[in-house]
Amino acid sequence: MVTESLNTLKVIKLLVSANFYVAVLLLVVGGLLSVSDSYSFFQFNEDLYGALDNNLRMMMFYLAITEIVILVYCWLAKNYKALVLVGFFLILMIGSLQFYGEVNTVDIDESFPLFLLYIGISHIIFGIMGLMAQQTQVSLKQ
Repeated sequence: MVTESLNTLKVIKLLVSANFYVAVLLLVVGGLLSVSDSYSFFQFNEDLYGALDNNLRMMMFYLAITEIVILVYCWLAKNYKALVLVGFFLILMIGSLQFYGEVNTVDIDESFPLFLLYIGISHIIFGIMGLMAQQTQVSLKQ
């Protein structure tokens, strides 16, 4: 019975980890490809001009670069609790994008909220899993 529970936990951990790395890959590739018109995952409003031109493209590019930096930090520090905060901020960006669209009277691609929600939830779940693993290790040492 205990081995079945341990195997189930290992499978869940594997699935959560795989999902997280897929989400990271989507964010990084999607962010980097946003710079290109022909390969972007998203449709950017062509009505933007002047100072607003390419704002969302650059936001996605910076988001991809920031994701890489945060992952390197978490990997080097062996501490993934920062990913919980990153996940919450990614989810909060959904409202920010809606606000940006309203203020600038531009349409935002409808896939942005779903994209950010999926990636944000993946970060939160992976970060919580990392926190639980750290707490388990600490309690086993005591």
